Amino acid sequence: MKKTIVCIGGSKGIGEAVIKKLLAEEHHVHLYSRTIPPEVMSNSNLLTHVQYDANDVFVADTLPEEVDGYIYFPGSINLRPFERLSIEEFQADLDINYLHNVRILQKVMGKLKKSTNDASVVFFSTVAVQTGMPFHASIAGAKGALEGLTRSLASEYAPKVRVNCISPSLTETPLAEKITSNEKMREASATKHPMKRIGTADDLANLAVFLLSSESSWITGQNISCDGGMNCLK
Repeated sequence: MKKTIVCIGGSKGIGEAVIKKLLAEEHHVHLYSRTIPPEVMSNSNLLTHVQYDANDVFVADTLPEEVDGYIYFPGSINLRPFERLSIEEFQADLDINYLHNVRILQKVMGKLKKSTNDASVVFFSTVAVQTGMPFHASIAGAKGALEGLTRSLASEYAPKVRVNCISPSLTETPLAEKITSNEKMREASATKHPMKRIGTADDLANLAVFLLSSESSWITGQNISCDGGMNCLK
């Protein structure tokens, strides 16, 4: 069953991997991102790209007539000691990870409610919400709000719209390259994971595409860890 999916952000990293898989399955993708999609995506007649920054006002007139799925990719990694984090930094993390998502989804939800094609929403949190980690106060706080939103919206919009959240651990993406490009830091992080490696964009994309698909039609209100066992194993 082919769907129309709205993707906010996603021309790199996990988003790029998700969009490639959606296009390979012949879904229609409406991508809102700052940069022009890579060549492999921009050549697809199933992809519509709107140049957009998540900090800008979202123009609902650019949305397709039918929306069956929504996924939000923008995020941040701001790892600093709590006492060195300014209120402005807390606000910036809350904005990009939570509030901008809320503002956009409020404009998309009406179209999702009208879908007759198993509407689904997917967010991204972090393992640091459920597993306390030093220097994660700002990002864990913002993503914690997102996990609360997941359960609230799943309850409010059932059975018309499913809402789920994915919690990854460190993943090899451009957002995390300050960590993953340092061989010692990369090896140290991999060792901490029961699976003895860090995540890949495809690891997260496989789960995201499943949650957007009708194969997951009885799953809603869930925060699903995709973290190499980091959340629950030692």
